[in-house]
Amino acid sequence: MASLEGRHAVVTGAGTGIGAAIAEALADEGVRVTLVGRRRDVLERLAARSPERLHPAPADVTDDASLRAAFARAGRERGPVSIVVANAGAAASAPFSRLDPGMWAEMLEVNLTGCYRTFRHGLAAMERGAGWGRLVAVASTAGLKGYPYVAAYCAAKHGVVGLVRALGVELARTGITVNAVCPGFTETPLLERSVRTIVAQGTMSDEEARAALASDSPMGRFIEPGEVARAVLWLCGPGSDAVTGQSVSVSGGATW
Repeated sequence: MASLEGRHAVVTGAGTGIGAAIAEALADEGVRVTLVGRRRDVLERLAARSPERLHPAPADVTDDASLRAAFARAGRERGPVSIVVANAGAAASAPFSRLDPGMWAEMLEVNLTGCYRTFRHGLAAMERGAGWGRLVAVASTAGLKGYPYVAAYCAAKHGVVGLVRALGVELARTGITVNAVCPGFTETPLLERSVRTIVAQGTMSDEEARAALASDSPMGRFIEPGEVARAVLWLCGPGSDAVTGQSVSVSGGATW
């Protein structure tokens, strides 16, 4: 993927899990990567692995001013942005009867509006007339099908898929593609929190909870962050120019 050499990417939610895997994969291909996240110490630890390629930029996708400032600084210090990965997200669960307005608003704010803000500022930061750009959202299989007890999360991720489809058509003649990757249950801190929530209910052990979640995939296993990162690399690399407005399921066959 030599064509990515020297490009500049911004990845949100970049400190851990899928975001960190994407950032490192892009850096390995010669991309300068601005790492956006809320926790400076986590970003700095990741950046220390490749200081010439990985650059921390603390910001919160729910704070429009901080995100705008992060993009502006990234552009000044590392040049025009050509790849934007909207990965920041959060999940919370509750039966619909106990899904209060606060949780509903939080899930949409982080997962859907956060993606909108990232794409909005990212698109503005791309070099006008360059004729090449990549906007990638990390959605979820919850953007392609329903799961019980996470109605707000599913609604938000379905919204991300809709945003990608609409913006992909809108930008189709510009050379900027817009796509989503939709991971199934992935070995990340988010998955560990889900397991702890199930175990806390007192009906399953840790091992049973993990097995129950893994059974969502026909492969019977969790997805690795690196597998999601490789899908993102493909969407950014040669041969993907005609792919836009799509949602690529990285789920071991859980969706199609």
